[in-house]
Amino acid sequence: MSEDLHVVCPACDAVNRVPRARLGPGAKCGKCHEPLFDGRPLPLDETRFARHVARSDLPLLVDFWAPWCAPCRMMAPAFESAAARLEPSARLVKVDTEEAQGLAARLGIRSIPTLTLFRGGTEVARQAGAMDANGIIQWAQRHL
Repeated sequence: MSEDLHVVCPACDAVNRVPRARLGPGAKCGKCHEPLFDGRPLPLDETRFARHVARSDLPLLVDFWAPWCAPCRMMAPAFESAAARLEPSARLVKVDTEEAQGLAARLGIRSIPTLTLFRGGTEVARQAGAMDANGIIQWAQRHL
């Protein structure tokens, strides 16, 4: 496994090559100089999702949700807590299925909330239903 990882910047979407040993809170984007990790889920639209899933070497844990979904809103703080604990071993992102209907349809998202884990651009695990932070973390770690 290479010592350098490609990490897509959450602020400007530039692809950064980061030595594995330097992943963490101090890592900054070479283009915009913003932190590469802030311990919070990153909201993505379809275009940004495609870039992050295709260009990042980090696993991408996606929360497919909708604003009208009560279980989704209940799980949001747990997903945020999980992001703080799982970064930088994975990038946690949120995709609003109301705004990204085409993406949700292509991926076969039939219920929300749905967590989907991508590695190397490929889906490796999926779990439907709300979970608490510990459940999210344990589920993710089983598949990382």
